[in-house]
Amino acid sequence: MKAIATRKEGHQHSITIRDHELTVDEDAELGGTNTGPTPLELLAASLASCVAVTVEMYADRKGWNVGKLEVEVDYATAERGTPTKFDVVLRLPSELSDEQVERLSIIAAKCPVHRTLDGEVMFDERVERTALTS
Repeated sequence: MKAIATRKEGHQHSITIRDHELTVDEDAELGGTNTGPTPLELLAASLASCVAVTVEMYADRKGWNVGKLEVEVDYATAERGTPTKFDVVLRLPSELSDEQVERLSIIAAKCPVHRTLDGEVMFDERVERTALTS
């Protein structure tokens, strides 16, 4: 999986993922122009959408109706050396049984983004030099 960020202007970047393009920017008070979500907002969106899709796929296989499932993710960046805490709220229809809700809660924590954030993360970083273009 690959994502490429290319600077447009200021803090605004075009993110290319497969055949999709997103705009990422910072808020105006941080020097951006607020033309897209911030990188940290995309991280929260990745977790929220992954939990939602994982729960929906499982419920579909079981034949359970999750209606207008909603996942809300909120978090604040942690200080260096302290863990980041994600507040994940899974909103399910009240018609589901306690057993179904318990199972979906367990499945939600198994989504790929949740597992990635929960596990040890390693970085292989390098710098490549290219000619400046405007």
